[in-house]
Amino acid sequence: MKRIAALLRALAPASLFARLSIILLAGLAAAQFLSAMLTIDERNDASMGAMIDYVEVDLRTAVALLERLPHDERAAWLPRLERGGYRYALGAGQAGPPVTAPHSMRVLASVTRALTPGHAFSAHAVAGDAERFQVHVTLADGQPLTVDFRPRRGLPLSERLPYMLAGQLALVALACWLAVRLAIQPLRTLADAADALGPGLRPVRMPEQGPSEVAAAARAFNAMQQRIAAYVDERLRILAAISHDLQTPITRMRLRVDLMDESPQQQRLIDDLRQLEDLARQGIGYARAMHGQLEPARAIDPDDLLDAMALDYRDSGAGVAFERQGGAPEVIPFVTRAGALRRVVTNLVDNGLKYAGEVNITMERPAQGVITIRVLDRGPGIPEAALEQVFEPFYRLESSRNRDTGGTGLGLAIARQLALTLGGGLTLHNRPDGGLEARLVVRAVAPADQPKVNA
Repeated sequence: MKRIAALLRALAPASLFARLSIILLAGLAAAQFLSAMLTIDERNDASMGAMIDYVEVDLRTAVALLERLPHDERAAWLPRLERGGYRYALGAGQAGPPVTAPHSMRVLASVTRALTPGHAFSAHAVAGDAERFQVHVTLADGQPLTVDFRPRRGLPLSERLPYMLAGQLALVALACWLAVRLAIQPLRTLADAADALGPGLRPVRMPEQGPSEVAAAARAFNAMQQRIAAYVDERLRILAAISHDLQTPITRMRLRVDLMDESPQQQRLIDDLRQLEDLARQGIGYARAMHGQLEPARAIDPDDLLDAMALDYRDSGAGVAFERQGGAPEVIPFVTRAGALRRVVTNLVDNGLKYAGEVNITMERPAQGVITIRVLDRGPGIPEAALEQVFEPFYRLESSRNRDTGGTGLGLAIARQLALTLGGGLTLHNRPDGGLEARLVVRAVAPADQPKVNA
């Protein structure tokens, strides 16, 4: 039983639409089939009863007629007396076993009523594939008469019946499809609304209409979105406020330290304050990336943008190179948020320079409206188990609290959030021959996809 259940689960389609359609269609088709079989069976029983009543009257009349005809005229009348389920023959017929078939027994009961009393007769079954039996009657003058019966279960079925049943099944299938589609549509609407909840976590209102259950679910979903947005807003406001308010005491402390006499202790305090400033600045940046204002999209040339960024790095003495994939590019405007794109690439390049000293930037267009930017370095790489964890806020690979080696733990988290606002994603991959690859996929922003500016 468990194996059968497992097999059924494996064969079941993945979508709820297909499952409900199959269940409804199979149930209605089975009900239609049973109904058709019951109707045909009742029809056959009714026609069989009518035929049996007709046999009783017809056989009594035929025997009486043959007895009144002259002996030499009887053979000429036999074809006229023949019916669809039985025929007459002058002669003793053939012997056989007793009649036992159910339909033959019902016909034989009618024959018995027709010939009793007044005529001696016997009945014998005839061997063969079809149900058949013979009744042997002795007429009044002693001549034997054989009635050869081939009982029919019922009247022949119409040739149009299969087409009518197929048409009914098609109508049932159409009704099932419409019913399931109407039932599944609210789920699809709910899934679309959930998918539309983008990186800004701005609620996308679901229409509160339709049946009462669907409207209640839509209201609950909209209320849930509002609560989630409120919770996230509150957390990010707290983070931004703390990061912002820290800057004031840090600035005062920095001024006091600058007034101190030069000493190793002073330099250590300056380094600590610089780390605090960086952490506060990164906290504000993370809050803005998570839930801040989205810049409007505009058409740019990504090749020129990345080439200019690499040139700026080289002018400052950093080893950054840019390479276009696929040969000389054709100038094709690409609609995106240039500030967010620049910030993500800058973050990735800075990480690569910190750990490897040199960075290569490549870009290709794998499809229309999509660009893939790779930031490659020859650094130590990242353990496979931590390739996703490094995108978590405040997660650092090193257990030490040294910013020069471990960082603040917010840079990659900010970069991924900004990558989401670019319609793509950011992933990290260890290179086979050593080093790390940061892969940024960016999709062009259509005018209809540009979200409203959040306050």
